[in-house]
Amino acid sequence: MASPQALGRHPGWPARLGPLRVPAGVVELRGPRLLDGAAWSRARIRDRAHLENWEPSAPGTWAERNAQFAWPAQWSALRSLARRGMSLPFVITVDGEFAGQLTVGNVVRGSLCSAWVGYWVASTAVSGGVATAAVAMAVDHCFRLSGLHRLEATVRPENGASLRVLSKLGFREEGLFRRYLDVAGDWRDHVCLAITEEDVPNGLVNRLVADGRAGRG
Repeated sequence: MASPQALGRHPGWPARLGPLRVPAGVVELRGPRLLDGAAWSRARIRDRAHLENWEPSAPGTWAERNAQFAWPAQWSALRSLARRGMSLPFVITVDGEFAGQLTVGNVVRGSLCSAWVGYWVASTAVSGGVATAAVAMAVDHCFRLSGLHRLEATVRPENGASLRVLSKLGFREEGLFRRYLDVAGDWRDHVCLAITEEDVPNGLVNRLVADGRAGRG
């Protein structure tokens, strides 16, 4: 029988997370698919003003980087990293429709058992608890099934919406990284936030449900 490694699997991957019901609808996380290209490109092109100030600079125009023909290469890279145990890439859906992406990246095991989490949500899904639900499900999955102990997120200080999401979930601010990442054409400061398994012994999803901010199914 082939080993889990030979099958391209590692702890917690592949996975489908949810559903979790929030005011905006039913939120789920699943692996990216090649057929997501049209929906991904449509959201990205439409939401340039909503997204560009928070994402790393890259060669080419926004339209070129986010055209439908650019998706297969991104999908292939995400799949390759996931199969090698270096990443857990997810698509965020709301009521079954593409609504963004969430990636757990730079997975390091051994004595560190750490990774970073990053996400973007389409402008049509920025309210109603979508990002909060998506991050909560990902954190629980990382700590319970993926064998991780710590997750970090780095956010520009100007990105108040993302900082509020992470703060609500219990991520603590640990410092400021000066000129940390090239974003929107310049080196930008980023706030470093983190959460560890001990911070949420009963899980973030359970906390959201207990607080009345989400429901199961």
